[in-house]
Amino acid sequence: MLAGERRKKIIDLVHQDKRVLVSDLSRMFEVTEETIRRDLEKLEKDGILSRTYGGAMLNRHTNEDLPFVTRGALNTDIKRNIALKALDLIADGDTLMVDPSSTALEFLKLLGNKNNLTVITNSIHILHEFANSSMDIVSTGGSLRHRSLSLVGPVAHDTIRRYNVDTAVISCKGIDLASGITDSNEPECEVKKHMLRQAEKVMLLADHTKFGKTAFTNLIPLGGVDVLITDRKPADIWLKRLAEENIEVIY
Repeated sequence: MLAGERRKKIIDLVHQDKRVLVSDLSRMFEVTEETIRRDLEKLEKDGILSRTYGGAMLNRHTNEDLPFVTRGALNTDIKRNIALKALDLIADGDTLMVDPSSTALEFLKLLGNKNNLTVITNSIHILHEFANSSMDIVSTGGSLRHRSLSLVGPVAHDTIRRYNVDTAVISCKGIDLASGITDSNEPECEVKKHMLRQAEKVMLLADHTKFGKTAFTNLIPLGGVDVLITDRKPADIWLKRLAEENIEVIY
């Protein structure tokens, strides 16, 4: 197994169990403990975990503002599962605004059988990934955030305001009954707010780990979402509140 594959599996394990042990990982991957320590050191530098005596634990800031490459390695199966559920909501000829989240990227990867789609995005990764696709891709322009490979600022806002679209496809860092939909950094959050204003429908892609979490900056109240797509059935208290807000829930 390559080091990159092993680290991805370690990321999945630490998200699942919140804590991992060097000795357990050494046996699981059949490598030396020193190799595992180097893996954990690398993941600590990436902000995913914090090393402890004999192992490591999930960094409490992991969900806040990780680099895009790191976010893309987290929970990929769950993201694809969510993306698959969203496909039936997109029709040929639709116009979309898409945020720079790794979940939205997985969603776009599955739209190959749709025709005449227009996608407006501030994601550098999406612009690169779909440069040769049949989709009509429009860049917002703007100032580059290297950490998230996104374009932000007044230029991006001005571009977005020129268009009216069928659907805005976004993700988030937290969903709270009181705080609503929250995200990790203000510049990207401001771009998303502009996207939501220009869209007839708002589609939120969020896995079960986002529920009950509050991130740094407020994006929109719960009622600002039209469709919520997640990977597990939400708890009854959530289903009741989402129904009160007339939000379609798909899981």
